[in-house]
Amino acid sequence: MLTPSIDAYLAMRRAAGFQLRVVEALLRNYACFAGERGEAHVRAQTALQWAALAPSPCQRGRRLETVTIFARHVHVEDNRHEIPPSGVFSSQRPPYRPFIYTADQIRQLLEKAVRLPPTGSLRPRTYFTLLALLAVTGLRISEALSLRLEDVTPDGLVINETKFHKSRIVPLHASAQEGLESYIERRKRVGGGDDHVFISMRGRALRYPTVVATFLALVREMGIHEGPGKRGPRLHDLRHTWAVRALEACPPAYDFVSQHLLSVSTYLGHAKLASTFVYLHTTPQLLSAIADRCELLRQGGTS
Repeated sequence: MLTPSIDAYLAMRRAAGFQLRVVEALLRNYACFAGERGEAHVRAQTALQWAALAPSPCQRGRRLETVTIFARHVHVEDNRHEIPPSGVFSSQRPPYRPFIYTADQIRQLLEKAVRLPPTGSLRPRTYFTLLALLAVTGLRISEALSLRLEDVTPDGLVINETKFHKSRIVPLHASAQEGLESYIERRKRVGGGDDHVFISMRGRALRYPTVVATFLALVREMGIHEGPGKRGPRLHDLRHTWAVRALEACPPAYDFVSQHLLSVSTYLGHAKLASTFVYLHTTPQLLSAIADRCELLRQGGTS
């Protein structure tokens, strides 16, 4: 059966730092599918049939790509494993254009958060502080929800549970530090024994699905999200917005841009600079700045 080979493959890649939660689920699902056919090795035709069961072209492509990479690995030691053909299904998702919030939209979002029910409870202040923190730091929502009381220090936030396993300190503006400490002071009086910074009405760590549901209710109330099944602002777009605004604030010179991008990449907790480029989307202000630089160069100036 394929299970021992999958176990060894996952262990090797996880030793290199990969998490592979989705990859593991897909490979084990494929192993069950192949096992029902009595197959102990990867078969190209079986892989194609299994991948074709996915409901969308993107998911079919992802399935086949996952098995193909695994097959290439095990084929090195056992050529009885077949390598499925590439390019049969597209694994490319349609490009997503992030929602870049205006300052007024972020202000409206926070105003609605602070009016959440029940009035007088910790809940509205929790969501106000959480959303404000995401907006002014560009933290991942997972990083914010993982914060413990001891992670809030005079030097900033200590981020331990990160996507790329790279701990870092995120400095805070004095106003952000003051707002967070004010919330924590109240949270300690109301909260229970859980040491997470952001807690639910039951005194336990906030769960991601609960936060998303509350956030969607807020942006729909604002009228910037059409409703279930429709595209609209995401929590993660607060991170995109922070990165774009940080680029817009960069002084207009090559050396400044290089240093600025490196600082932004470090602040966001990226493992490599290329990951930061995903967040640097064009806005009218950026396009105008680029046009001004091009015109200056055309006239014989310097950038």
